[in-house]
This record gives sequence, C-alpha cells and structure tokens, in this order.
Amino acid sequence: MHFGLTEEQQMIVDATRGFVEAELYPHEAEVERTGVLRAELRQEIAAKAIAAGLYAANMPEEVGGAGLDTLTWLLYEKELGKANYALHWTCVSRPSNILLACVGDQREQYLLPCVRGEKHDCQAMTEPGAGSDLRGMKASARADGDDFILNGTKHFISHADLADFAIVWVATGEEDTPRGPKKRITAFLVDKGTKGFTVREGYRNVSHRGYNNMILEFDDCRLNKRQILGELHQGFEVAGKWLGATRLQVASTCLGRAERALGLAISYAAERRQFGQQIGKFQGVSFKLADMATELKAAELLTREAAWKYDQGTVSEADMSMAKLKASEVLAMIADEAIQIHGGMGLMDELPLERIWRDARVERIWEGTSEIQRHIISRELLRAQGA
Repeated sequence: MHFGLTEEQQMIVDATRGFVEAELYPHEAEVERTGVLRAELRQEIAAKAIAAGLYAANMPEEVGGAGLDTLTWLLYEKELGKANYALHWTCVSRPSNILLACVGDQREQYLLPCVRGEKHDCQAMTEPGAGSDLRGMKASARADGDDFILNGTKHFISHADLADFAIVWVATGEEDTPRGPKKRITAFLVDKGTKGFTVREGYRNVSHRGYNNMILEFDDCRLNKRQILGELHQGFEVAGKWLGATRLQVASTCLGRAERALGLAISYAAERRQFGQQIGKFQGVSFKLADMATELKAAELLTREAAWKYDQGTVSEADMSMAKLKASEVLAMIADEAIQIHGGMGLMDELPLERIWRDARVERIWEGTSEIQRHIISRELLRAQGA
C-alpha cells in the first residue's frame, strides 16, 4: 500500500475541493439559517457538477459514472464532506450503488436516469420499531399472482422528499433456523405516485439542515414482481454485495468535516492573542491541537487502508466498521475541541463550527450505530478464536 496520492488522485482532490469552495461554501449560510435548499439552487449546482464531471462519480464508467476506484472515490467524498450535507449530497449526487443490481428494463427506468441526474433514489430500511435490527421490521409484502401487496411504515428516510423512487426493504416470508424463525427480506423499487404509497414530512433534526428525513407509508401498495431488486427473499444478499462501502463513505465525509474544523482551530490558535502571546503557545491549547491532529491521522489511515483492501478484495466487515467508528467519533471530538479553542465565538453561526458540531452527532447513529460497529468488530475477533 502506497500512502502518497497519484497524479490523477491529486487532480480529482483539487478539482473537488475547488468546486466545494466555489460552488457550495457560498450557500451554506442560507441553507443553515432557512433549513431549506431551494429547488432552483439545487438544480443550478447539479448542472455545474455534471459539467465538471463530479456527478455520480461513484458509479462505473460503463453506466456513465466516473469509474473511480474505492480509495479515489473516498478522497473525493472527503472533500465533498466538508460542506453542508444538503448541498453536497443532493447537488453533487451519488446514486446508491445498489442500483447496479438492476437488470433488464430496470436499468433504463432506475439506474441510468440516476447516473444522468434525471432521477434520485432513496433507501427505505428503518422503521419506528426496527432500527439496527433489520430482521425485526414489520413492513411486509405478500404475493398476489404476479404482484406483491406492500404494507407498513418506514421512517428516518433521508432525502425521500426529493427522490423519484424508493428502494424499499420489506419482509416477504419466513424461514426456520436453529435459532428460530427468521424473516426473509426483499428489496423493491417503488415509484412515487404509486397508489398506496404516501410520503409524509418527517422529524425536525438538529443535524444536516436542509437535508430532510421523511416517513413513508404503504397501504395495500401493489407492485409487479418486475420491481424486485435482485431476487425474491435475497434482500440481505443484495445489500451485502453493494452496500458495504457505505460505511467507508460515512467515514470519509466525517474526515472532511474534521479536517475543516481542525484547520479553523489551528488558524485561530495562531492568530488569537491572550496575555501577550498567541493562544496556540499555551499548553492547554497546543496539546489539544496535537491530539486532534493525531486522532484525525489515525482515522484517515484506517479509512484509506479499508479502501485499499476493498479494491484488493480482502476487506473485512471489521475493517469497514473500524473506519466508520473511528472517523465518526474523531469528528465529534475535533468539532468539540475546535469550539473550545474558539471560546464563545465557536458557537456563533458566523463560523461553520457550530454546524459541524451539530452535524457530527448523527454520524455515530446512522449507517449503523457506534455500538453496532463495536459488535461487528468484536464478533470478528471472537470468531477467529472459534467463539
């Protein structure tokens, strides 16, 4: 594994960073203060991202994406992650790579329009009574000839207000296992406007203003079997194949925000003077900076190693969980310490620090809580000993 960036990787980092600073940063204050990302602004920035070749960069070249390897993609994600989440996620969209499981007409109806920026998808897994325990979901679909009838509720569904369709995970049966009955899960592609499918306003959230969560309700929603993504009862297999790197994506966006917060803290510590000298020369501040920089580097190395191993085909679930766990917790620490170094000004919205601090909180919850990541890591350690 080489730690330096190739010339191509550095070009992508520079291009993405330049785009973020020129096209996203100027609109952060508006989105943060209003809690709204205007449709016309989203469309304007998306058009610029497409023209710059930054849109759908996570997708393979054969479907119209940039075809980045995992490490390069995560370097790109890190730069995007420095900006307000609504701006970078919905304006510089990265369609879910689970759409690569689309076959036949599904590719033209769902996959390719998302890559071209003509449609948006959203993932609908979480339910009011089933968060990390996906097998505990109550939403279900029963067969009715060549159709399936969906019933149930999903919540905390990110950007479902903007999505044209949802990838919905529901129980489609049950199987017996040595540990008792286990639900079989299937993923369906469900278009907005389908009878029985309602999108309702979600909850107000302290993190990621302008990036909304919604509630999805299915009331005898009829779908054809052609809308199954992957195979019947094979939802977890599809998710395992295509969604594993999502934890690395979260880790990378956390790294971007942590780096921005650290940069602001270093600059302030070098400029702010108290008692006749720069505050960065006081041990109470200088040691904070040293710890912040060290922890950030540790998180970045974990993430880069996992990305490299992902492309080598040797990555483990623990590798990806370690990266997500470390990066999300380091972001929380750095955001908090950066505010402490700034004092009262750190909490004012003239700086992005209070936003980074608020946004950091959700990262230890979504895409698997810190507790779930620790469970995955410890399970892999124990399995190696036959436990």
